[in-house]
Amino acid sequence: MTPRIPDDLLTQCMHCGLCLPVCPTYALTGMEKSSPRGRIRLMKSVMEGALPVSHEFAEEMNFCLDCQACETACPAGVKYGELVESARVLVDENRPLTLKKFILRYIVSKRPVLKFVAGLLRVYQISGIEKGVLVLLRKLSSNLYARALLMPRISRRSARATLPETIESQGNSRGTVAVLTGCVMDVFYSDINVDTVEVLVRNNWKVVIPRKQVCCGSLSGHYGDSELPKRLARENIKVFEETGALYYVINSAGCGAFMKGYASLLSDDPEFSQKAARFSSKVLDFSEFLFKTGYEIPQRAIGKKTVYHEACHLVHSQKVSKEPNAIVSQLAGTNICELNESTWCCGSAGIYNIVRYEDAAKLLERKMENIIASGAEIVITGNPGCLAQIDAGIKQRGLPLKVVHPATVLNRLYKSEEI
Repeated sequence: MTPRIPDDLLTQCMHCGLCLPVCPTYALTGMEKSSPRGRIRLMKSVMEGALPVSHEFAEEMNFCLDCQACETACPAGVKYGELVESARVLVDENRPLTLKKFILRYIVSKRPVLKFVAGLLRVYQISGIEKGVLVLLRKLSSNLYARALLMPRISRRSARATLPETIESQGNSRGTVAVLTGCVMDVFYSDINVDTVEVLVRNNWKVVIPRKQVCCGSLSGHYGDSELPKRLARENIKVFEETGALYYVINSAGCGAFMKGYASLLSDDPEFSQKAARFSSKVLDFSEFLFKTGYEIPQRAIGKKTVYHEACHLVHSQKVSKEPNAIVSQLAGTNICELNESTWCCGSAGIYNIVRYEDAAKLLERKMENIIASGAEIVITGNPGCLAQIDAGIKQRGLPLKVVHPATVLNRLYKSEEI
């Protein structure tokens, strides 16, 4: 059956144009077809049969970062994220298996395969091969050298291999929470998972890390796969429900946004629709959870000039902004600095910075200019993609800056360690 873009979503757009100034791809090209309003027109034309699902149509849908800044600006409440992801399903159904689809479907979403690939990459990084490759690329091609810097360090061990399935609270328990360790997060940033758990335990929460949890499905879902994310969502709902946890704490903005959307994703599933709605109501971002439930204030502040970069899937998709801003301001004290365009996309957008490197690099350049102008020494952000993208920008420019996750900052302050 040919997938369709929902008519009720397509007809919501008033074509007022308030989305134009906040759209990163429109800023890059200045072309109407590269704006949310323009893309909605293209989708309508395809649905009406006036345009085919052509290569040009696919390019425009995939040019979009799905940052959803347009949703924040839209006075009519157009759910643009759902629209562009529906359009990508349409594109996906009209294309053969691509390398991107293969990687997302058969590597990222399958934990044993991902673990094996991560092991190979770690050998590449610690054996000295990477160092030699970087030296060579720097001489041959600045473009390839910059791309190579996008790869974060592979963690020595995953958090799931380091931490037990259940960790008791430090003091009198306030209840049980379950934590998603994620795919990308546990390969590249397992230390952030450990920091997250240690912060929760210190704040008297019993933590469960379900061993049978699977990929949240966000990467494949955002890139047009219609069935795999549903299967993964059903599996996660089952294993997280079994924990009996009060909340499901997510430290990756992209994963959290997608898991909050399980209710919509499975709304037509007679067996899982109610379970999915219940599941999504329990999903909270790490900062959102701490703000809601309260947390121990560290004895000392960060002590360095600090800015907060707002990840798109936190500020625009989840509408979570005041919570992390309040926490970061509290941790930084008088050293908090204003970041111009803090909600403007850094160009990461899942694997966008890999598959559309040139466009992502332009957005990163804009982000780095704002960070440098702020005078910051520490950049805090709550999404692994943003961490990797901004860290690559720091390395490319040789800046004396660090980019860190809020959980890491809080845990290091608790332990009186240097940020």
